[in-house]
Amino acid sequence: MIELLIEGPETGPVLVLAHGAGAGMASPFMTLIAELLAARGIATVRFEFAYMAARRETAKRRPPPKAEKLTTEYEAAIDLVRRRHPGRPLLIGGKSMGGRVASYVADAAFDRGNVAGLVCLGYPFHPPGKPEQLRTAHLETLRCPALFAQGERDPFGTRKEVEAMTLAPGIAFHWAGDGDHDLGPRGGKGFTRKGNLAAAADAVAAFAEKIASAGQ
Repeated sequence: MIELLIEGPETGPVLVLAHGAGAGMASPFMTLIAELLAARGIATVRFEFAYMAARRETAKRRPPPKAEKLTTEYEAAIDLVRRRHPGRPLLIGGKSMGGRVASYVADAAFDRGNVAGLVCLGYPFHPPGKPEQLRTAHLETLRCPALFAQGERDPFGTRKEVEAMTLAPGIAFHWAGDGDHDLGPRGGKGFTRKGNLAAAADAVAAFAEKIASAGQ
């Protein structure tokens, strides 16, 4: 049984959001981005992978499975959300690992007409300190329209690193000024965490609205 956290308007685009590897669907980041998107007319549906739900229920910290092994759970979440929100433009994505899992299922779901777009918040392009271990092979040929909101100095892939990668032309980027993996900047750099997250929400809302308009 998949537990859902639903926030936002009852009409318009819906964004399914999966959590990162170490924090669940009610983490401060996930909660805030859902609130910001709701204020911009985008509904979000958050869910947890089974390992995270078990961690929350038992208080035992188990490492997450490999992202590739979580695709079936994400596909089940898509099916559930489509049944509960029929007829609404549906996008999928998530924070870090959650966005990575969504990216693995995006093309197949897009080809079936089940989803209209992909939104990744802090995509983990490579493990920190290991830029040679890229997680981008499937992104080179991605067909599903996508938006990646990234921090410029994210240790999982800085702006300089990402802009040198070969990625599908349908992937758009929003860069959080001086942002880390959570899009937060350092002090004294002219940016704020609140401002960076609000700007990211603006970018996601604009992307979702563009996708919804294209489907009309």
